[in-house]
Amino acid sequence: MTDGPIPGSGDAAIQAAAERAEQTRHRNLPQFDDLPIPADTANLREGPALHDDLLGLLPLVGVWRGEGEVVYPTIDGPVKFGQQLTFAHDGRPFLAYESRTWLLDDDGRVIRPAARESGWWRIKADDTIELLLSHATGVVEIFYGKPRNSTSWELATDLVGRTASAKEVNAAKRLYGLVNNGDLAYVEERAMVGQPMQPHTSAYLRRVVG
Repeated sequence: MTDGPIPGSGDAAIQAAAERAEQTRHRNLPQFDDLPIPADTANLREGPALHDDLLGLLPLVGVWRGEGEVVYPTIDGPVKFGQQLTFAHDGRPFLAYESRTWLLDDDGRVIRPAARESGWWRIKADDTIELLLSHATGVVEIFYGKPRNSTSWELATDLVGRTASAKEVNAAKRLYGLVNNGDLAYVEERAMVGQPMQPHTSAYLRRVVG
């Protein structure tokens, strides 16, 4: 991964994101209205207040959609995909995270559903980020990381576990950041199926909720 700053990060990106929020601020996660406990919210204007411990992750809260690509020596790529990321909370000191993807053809048409993952983001008093992540393919991972600045976050796996039917995965790194007008971009590297750590996925997403 690059050691340089993510372009467009900082105060200007946050201001631009606030302007874009005029289009998304009235949307939130669909919810049942009869839960006896606080429902998750991906919109900071609705629901319980964000826990103070999560201020270092605040810019991530929302629902994001866009497109990306997968590359790796073991696949015939690059392969295009669409993606939705959800970062939500219920007032406690963690973010609920979900990713859903779908494969796209060269013309942008949907081929079929693809990778899914879900988990929890936590951040400690010393700004250490803990990410617990599970994949529908039978892989579970624990990432640790730090904010690089107020609008970018870098993580690497400390532990990878997998079921007997899952493919070999040994390590991963991720870098998330706000870019341009407050959009969300990320890159991921992976060491798996006998290959060394190298680029695997990247995506560019725009906020649709929050």
